[in-house]
Amino acid sequence: MSDLRELYQAVILDHHKKPRNFRKPEGADQSAEGFNPLCGDKVTVYLKVEDGVIRDIGFQGTGCAISTASASMMTEKLKGKPLAEVRQLFHEFHDLVTGASPPPDEEHLGKLAVFAGVREFPVRVKCATLAWHTLNAALEGERQTISTE
Repeated sequence: MSDLRELYQAVILDHHKKPRNFRKPEGADQSAEGFNPLCGDKVTVYLKVEDGVIRDIGFQGTGCAISTASASMMTEKLKGKPLAEVRQLFHEFHDLVTGASPPPDEEHLGKLAVFAGVREFPVRVKCATLAWHTLNAALEGERQTISTE
């Protein structure tokens, strides 16, 4: 168990130090801003959606390791996915970090399963889900900054 926890921490730290898709994609046609006042995380998620598929996705902002890693891994997982699958993955990820029952299919979540330990720290759930809620706001065309409070 200790080895697994260390692996999870290494994955999260890697994505925090070298976030993937940390950019505004050219031609992005949807975006939203999110803010977690509890720890100061701020994120903007950018999407380029064509024919019901996320063709490109990126994010920019500042935040803790969990927030940044979650946004980075989210963008990797969702690029090229149809919107119906994106919405399903949102719910599965949310269930994973909140400890919902029954547990989600961690195999389907892939590397995102590293966030399962977040459920042990309820204050960190908001860090892990900020980018995901911001993604939903972008898809819904919401113009107000999304807050985790």
